[in-house]
Amino acid sequence: MSEKDSYQLIVVGGGVNGAGIARDAALRGIKTLLIEKDDFAVGATGGSSGMIHGGLRYLISDVHTTRKSCVDSGYIQKIAPHLLFRIPFLYPFKEGDSKIFAELLETYFEAYDFFAPLKNGKPHARLSAKEVREIEPEVSEDIAGAVTMDEFGIDPYRLTVLNAVSAKEAGADVLNHTEVVKFIVENGRVRGVVTRNSISGEEKTYQGEVVFIATGPWLMKVADIAGVRIKIRPSKGVHIVLDRRFSNNGIIVKALDGRSIFIMPHENNSIIGTTDDDYFGDLDNIPILHDEIEYLLSSIETVVPRVREARIIRAYAGIRPTLYQYGVNEDDLSRDHRVYNHGELDGVKGLYSIAGGKLAAYRLMSQEAVDIISKELKVRKKCRTHKIPLPGGEKKMDPMALAGEYGISPMTAAKLIFRYGSRSVDILEMAKETKDGFMMVDPDEQVMKAEIFYVIKNEMAVTLSDVSRRTRLGMGPGGGRNAMIAAEIMREYHNGDASYRSWLLREYMQHMFKLRKPVLAGIQLAYEELLHGQLLGNSGLREF
Repeated sequence: MSEKDSYQLIVVGGGVNGAGIARDAALRGIKTLLIEKDDFAVGATGGSSGMIHGGLRYLISDVHTTRKSCVDSGYIQKIAPHLLFRIPFLYPFKEGDSKIFAELLETYFEAYDFFAPLKNGKPHARLSAKEVREIEPEVSEDIAGAVTMDEFGIDPYRLTVLNAVSAKEAGADVLNHTEVVKFIVENGRVRGVVTRNSISGEEKTYQGEVVFIATGPWLMKVADIAGVRIKIRPSKGVHIVLDRRFSNNGIIVKALDGRSIFIMPHENNSIIGTTDDDYFGDLDNIPILHDEIEYLLSSIETVVPRVREARIIRAYAGIRPTLYQYGVNEDDLSRDHRVYNHGELDGVKGLYSIAGGKLAAYRLMSQEAVDIISKELKVRKKCRTHKIPLPGGEKKMDPMALAGEYGISPMTAAKLIFRYGSRSVDILEMAKETKDGFMMVDPDEQVMKAEIFYVIKNEMAVTLSDVSRRTRLGMGPGGGRNAMIAAEIMREYHNGDASYRSWLLREYMQHMFKLRKPVLAGIQLAYEELLHGQLLGNSGLREF
C-alpha cells in the first residue's frame, strides 16, 4: 500500500455530518479521507426540511438541543451568508380554540425569544385576525389571530458540497460514488477500509489510524460490516413540493393527529412537511405512501384551503438517525446526538461513530467529533470552522453589479450568488472562455452551461443527478425537460460518446421519476407522460 493511501482519519459517510467532520479535521492539519457511497447529502441531509432552525418544538422537552441549534445557526450564517434566507412564519390559532390557548402560545414564543438573538432571529409578535389576513390572505376564515417567528432556509445539498469542497481545499481527499465494503480490523484495532467504486466497480484499500462512521440512518448496517453494534431508532419524514411559492410566509399548522406541520416558501417552490414515523425498511428505496401525502394535504388545507390548487411536482423522504429510546412516541424522541467510542464499547480501538442530531447543529456536532478524534491522534490544533468561511462566503456580492459587469440578468446573478457566493465570478469567467458558456439550460433555476462545467470541474459532480443537486437543474416546475441538453453538455465536457450521454440521461430520469412517482395524478401525470415522450424521442432510448 502506498503512502498516499494512508490516512490519519477516514470518514465514512458524506452527509452534512461526515463532510463537516472532514472539513474540521482537514483544517486542523489531520490527513483525512472522506468516502461517500452515493453523492453528498443524498441520505438524511437531502431528505431534511431544508432549514437551519432553532428547534421551536424541542423547547420544553429538549431545551439543550434548541440552544445548540440556535448557536450553530448563528455560526452557519457567518460562514455561509450567501446560502441562507430568512423565512417568516405564522402560527395561527382559530376561533374555536380556547381563550387560554392563545395566551399559552404567546408565552411559549416568549420563551423562544430568549434564544432568537443567537440565530439572528426576530422576536415574536402577536397578530389580530385582521393583521393575519393583511399579511397572509390565503388563511381560512376561522383564523382568530397568530403568533409570528422566523427561521432560516438553506439548500442542504449545497451546504454539504461546500463542506466537502472546503475539506478538499484544506488537503483532504474526497470520494463520492465509493462504498465501504469492508473494515480492516487487526488485533482489536481498526486499520483501514476496503472500498468499491459504484460506477467502475474498482476496489481499493485505504489505511487509517482512526475510522469514523457518519452514515446517518445507515449506521446500524455499516456498524455490522465493521463488526460492532449500534441501535438507533430511525424515523421517516415525508415532504411534498409544490410548483410555486404559494406564499412568502411559512405557516405552522396543527395536523390531524395534533402534531405541528408546516407549509413554507423555499427558493422557487413551497415545501409541506413533515411526517414522523418509525421506519425499518430499505434505506435505499424509501416508499412514500398515498396516505402520507393525504395526511399532509388534509392537515394543511384546514388553514390554507386553496393549497390543492397548486401542482405537486415531487415528494421526498428522509430517515432521521434518531437516538434509540423505547416506549416514546416518534414525535417526542430527542434530537440530541451522541458520539460512540467503539474501543470502549466493542473492543475495536480507533473506530468511532455518531448518531442523532439535526442539520442546524451539524457544525457543533462535527466539532465535538473532531475534538475526540484529535485527542486520539494527539493533535492539539483547535476547531476553526466557526471562523473560516465556506467556499463563496468570503465576500458579499452585489447581484446588480455582477449583472451589469457580465451582461446577465439580475435574476441569474442573484441565483448564482445564492449558490456560489463570491465564486460566482469564477463561473462567469468560465462562461466567457467557454463556447456558448452563457447559454441558459434551465430557465426556471437560471442554470447556465458554464455552471454545469464548473460543478463537474470543481465540485465533484459525476452524474447528471449530481449536477442537479448542485445547481437545482430540473428542480423547478419544468422538471427535467432540459435534461437532454444538460446530458449533451456533460458529454461535451468529457468528450464522451452517445452511449455515455445515454447513461447520464437514463440515470437522471430514473432518479427524478423516483421523486415524482408518489405524486403522479391529474395534470402532473399528464406532464410526466409528455416529458417522457419528449426525452425518449430526442434521445433515441426506448425506455428509462
